[in-house]
Amino acid sequence: MAFAEGQSDSIVEDIENMVRSYVEKVSFLTLASCYMTFDAKMYMTQSKPNCIILAITPANQDIATSDAIKLAREVDPSGERTFGVLTKLDLMDKGTNATEVLEGRAYRLQHPWVGIVNRSQADINKNVDMIVARRKEREYFETSPDYGHLASKMGSEYLAKLLSQHLELVIRQRIPSIISMINKTIDELNAELDRIGRPVAADGGAQLYMILELCRAFDRVFKEHLDG
Repeated sequence: MAFAEGQSDSIVEDIENMVRSYVEKVSFLTLASCYMTFDAKMYMTQSKPNCIILAITPANQDIATSDAIKLAREVDPSGERTFGVLTKLDLMDKGTNATEVLEGRAYRLQHPWVGIVNRSQADINKNVDMIVARRKEREYFETSPDYGHLASKMGSEYLAKLLSQHLELVIRQRIPSIISMINKTIDELNAELDRIGRPVAADGGAQLYMILELCRAFDRVFKEHLDG
């Protein structure tokens, strides 16, 4: 592997360790926005049970050697939050296809594999916008003899819909525990305030009321002390 000038020989390992560390520590609050890159192939959200993992692999690469799948398997052995994404389907060698992967026969995940076709470098150079790119992507799957039967469950738009639905489901599942955590925190803070004493009010009437309350409390404690 060639390294850019000034890069450490261990940069690949350093990036992998950084991503793994991030995925293991990320919290629910960053669920919707925590996407990181691993070797331009893997974007992860979401670890802990709240994190979504997008294991992105080029279709012209052997799935068995995919770094994305390898790292996803390490942090999510059950595959409950891993979504497999195949790119570059249009760049595969003539006479080959990725139907075994997309149909879950080559490497099965709990969630379905999704194939996408991004803009080519030529499209980018011609400033082809994303609306046109998405239309060309739909046409590719709908007219493909290999993937036509999967067209309704392929493409970037379907992937976005699938992830949104899963994210909504995760949020709904987590709401009761979040509410419980908030209520517990409120109770703990109220108990702490009772222990250290409530703040003294600014107006005279409230201050007088607080003094009377303190006197009553002192009177009660003094009587209990006398009574033994």
